[in-house]
Amino acid sequence: MANTLSRAALAGAVAAAAALAATLPAQAANEKCFGVSLAGENDCAAGPGTTCAGTSTVNYQGNAWTLVPAGTCTTMQLPGGRQGATAASLEAEGFEGLARDLPAGTDAAKLKPVPEPSA
Repeated sequence: MANTLSRAALAGAVAAAAALAATLPAQAANEKCFGVSLAGENDCAAGPGTTCAGTSTVNYQGNAWTLVPAGTCTTMQLPGGRQGATAASLEAEGFEGLARDLPAGTDAAKLKPVPEPSA
């Protein structure tokens, strides 16, 4: 009986490890991209006072990110000359998002300054 339980536990652990390994490449194929999501459609990081996913209040909010296919963040076609920024590039420069399209009163001290989008 104990031998059967050990085999079942081992089989379950192997299945769980295989399932985890299968999801890792899919996650690696995406990257966090700031400033590209529409209001309420961000995946996370919508600034102080927000709870996370779906909490951005402004289209293309610079301090909110969305997962996008790797390599597409900075080439997405956005209105007004806007451009997304990867989390990795922002972190390398010491920033936590983009200082554009922010709700009124947002502290932009840790956000990367960028030109204002055209109308």
